[in-house]
Order: sequence, then C-alpha cells, then structure tokens
Amino acid sequence: MSSSDLRPTAQAPNFSQPEFRTALGMFATGVTIVTARTAEGDLIGLTANSFNSVSLDPPLVLWSLSRAAASLPAFSTGSHYAINILAADQHELARRFAARDVDRFADVAFVEGVGGAPLLAGAAATFECFNRSRYEEGDHVIFVGEVERCSHRAGASPLLFHGGKFYTEHPL
Repeated sequence: MSSSDLRPTAQAPNFSQPEFRTALGMFATGVTIVTARTAEGDLIGLTANSFNSVSLDPPLVLWSLSRAAASLPAFSTGSHYAINILAADQHELARRFAARDVDRFADVAFVEGVGGAPLLAGAAATFECFNRSRYEEGDHVIFVGEVERCSHRAGASPLLFHGGKFYTEHPL
C-alpha cells in the first residue's frame, strides 16, 4: 500500500444539484459582465456572479465559466478580457447578457479597453485583465486575470444577486 492510497477523499454528496444551487443562491453577490474581443474581432460578453479578488500583489482577480458555454474557446484563447461590475441601474443589461440568441451588444455604450475588451458605460467598476491562467474544476473553468487597469465610479450603488433575484444595496 502506497502513501497515496491513504489520502482522504470526499464523501459523495447527500443533496441534489437543485438543492446545491438553491443553497449557493443564499450567498449574495455582485453582478458582473465579462467581455472580450475574439481573434476575429467579434465582441463577446456574458453575465457572471462568480467573481472574486485573489491577490493585491500582483493584482489578480478570478471568475468562472461553465465548460458548456459557447464562449469558452474564445475566453480560453484570448489574451485579454474585462470584468465590468454592474451598477444597480444596470439590471436589464445583466438580463440581456444572460439571455441566449440575442445581440447582447446592440445599442450598448462602451469604450475599448486593453486588447479590445469592451468597458461598459455606467459600470460601477471595471477591471482590464490579462488572461493569466485557467483551471478546469468540475463543470467549470476558473479564469485568473492579472489586472492591468482598473477604475470605479465614485458613489455608484452596486447591483446585487441573491436567491435568484436582483437587489440594490440598503445600508445598515
């Protein structure tokens, strides 16, 4: 018996995928739209709430994308992307970028950031990232971006997501 045979392993889950998703939904998050420009010059973007800081030095952030997402190849091979943290008044934009079979960028104001990644007008904050690394875990790919530029809109109220619904902040 080798020492690797003695490593502990996780027990099988005692819950269903819907139960897991519902429990995850109890964690309130901000809402982002991750954007990029493909090698062919096409704009891509999607709504994501799987965003987190990783490191201040170097400045790193992460987000994750389903391995089944049609945009996975473009995000995996592109050199840059932008993470746009949405403001409270951008909930319709969040819905649009989560929808299928729509022109997500129709009439959306943006400027080009590093590598052509769209920076959405009105966002509470933007992070322009070099596509530093990717990790396949389960049914998602975790992207770690090295932030080359960032900005924020002073006083902007964030768009929040909790229990399958959008919210705005309510200071205590």
